[in-house]
Amino acid sequence: MNIYFINPPFKAEFGKFSRESRSPAITKSGALYYPLWLIYAALYSSKQGHNVSFLDAPAKQLNEEQSLNIIRKTDNEHSLFVLDTSTPSIKSDVAFAGKLKALYPHSFVVLVGTHPSACAEETLGYSNAVDAVAIGEYDCIVNELANVLDAGKDLREVRGLCFWDGKEFVRTAPMPPMKNLDDLPFASQFIKEHLNERDYFFAAATYPSIQIFTGRGCPFRCNFCVYPQTMHGHAFRARSAENVVAEFEYIAANFPDVKEVVIEDDTFTANKKRVLDICRLLVEKKLNKRLKWLCNARVDLDLETMLAMKKAGCRLIIPGIESGSQQILDNIKKGTKVEYFYQYVANAKKAGLLIHACYMVGNQGETRETMEETLRLALRLNTDTAQFFPLIPYPGTEAYQWARENNYIETDYEKYCLPDGTHNTVLSLPDLSAGEMVDFCNRARKKYYLRASYILHRLRVGLRNPSDLKRSLKAFAKLKRYLFK
Repeated sequence: MNIYFINPPFKAEFGKFSRESRSPAITKSGALYYPLWLIYAALYSSKQGHNVSFLDAPAKQLNEEQSLNIIRKTDNEHSLFVLDTSTPSIKSDVAFAGKLKALYPHSFVVLVGTHPSACAEETLGYSNAVDAVAIGEYDCIVNELANVLDAGKDLREVRGLCFWDGKEFVRTAPMPPMKNLDDLPFASQFIKEHLNERDYFFAAATYPSIQIFTGRGCPFRCNFCVYPQTMHGHAFRARSAENVVAEFEYIAANFPDVKEVVIEDDTFTANKKRVLDICRLLVEKKLNKRLKWLCNARVDLDLETMLAMKKAGCRLIIPGIESGSQQILDNIKKGTKVEYFYQYVANAKKAGLLIHACYMVGNQGETRETMEETLRLALRLNTDTAQFFPLIPYPGTEAYQWARENNYIETDYEKYCLPDGTHNTVLSLPDLSAGEMVDFCNRARKKYYLRASYILHRLRVGLRNPSDLKRSLKAFAKLKRYLFK
């Protein structure tokens, strides 16, 4: 069957909308994530024998009409359209589905992603142009749907689907999560054949970079994290060390301009033995001399593993530190202690790893004093870079349920982004307004980045590593209007 995978246009007049980011938006740093989950689903369907087309509209900053003109170039009368979605763009995504249906009335349109997974019936209720939504991890769902449509069978045979049968909403049996991730072809292979790596940018990575996933599911229970709670679950599944390193080899051989690999797993370091095996193989194959890499890494990472990662080419690690208040860390089920952070940073500095620390305000228990605690912690830890954001609770997460039950959140999804596509703060607490949280984050960012000691540090790092200086200047060019606002 012909399957057209589409990352739809959204607010193209303002920039590139990063739909698969954990907080989708046109970002202030100019970051654009690869649509990796859509890519993996396309790879899986292609491997099963289906004819696959692919359009990433935000990557080329295409508007609706430009996107439809490209789609019109192929025969899609009986195609299966798979549309990626996000919470802030969901109404626009559904409207785009309507345009497709008007062009191709005999096509089948299915929406995928975290939002329809969390709000299946609600999403279907927006328009009868949407034939179904996939709930959860959708590689196998899309393939099974294509097979059933090809054979003219009952949609109830497709696992992981929600649809309207004319009388009621029907949820089929759940689709079990994919277990053997080595069965999936490399995302980088698809990127080579269908996309341009120079269209994508990740502020923490050396440009251009390639993003990959080496695992799915996160064993930890942070109440705000959207992908484990809506799509992939908490059972950690991982590609083998050999398979991961084979993709590094493919990238090294096929992307001469790529300097860094971004491992986007929620927690790449969840299995220490696998991390050490990957590091050993990268060194054995001398890939550490060709490619740098970065990853998300929890604050329980030990010095031995950090040293192995550094030797294997890891340049930077990204921890979710979130708050300087232990009570807030407990409230959000982070599973970490404030005292862990100091040893983690000290170990990273011993190993020669850079740290991009993530801080968040607005969680349960937040006050003006706890926000100041977080800023004091950030300044004491003094990591290479840091980000400060208000909590954005997404449907399907415990954080969203808490915020909604207490009437703390704006439930109009379009307000998750400002008119220009940048992040909006939809959360207000009884004693802490959205405006106060935004003002704090802006102030924290300025205080952090405009310190004389920090600027001298960045210059020293840049002089030692010109590519890092280039990366920093590119990110700063995007960020400066927000720093000096």
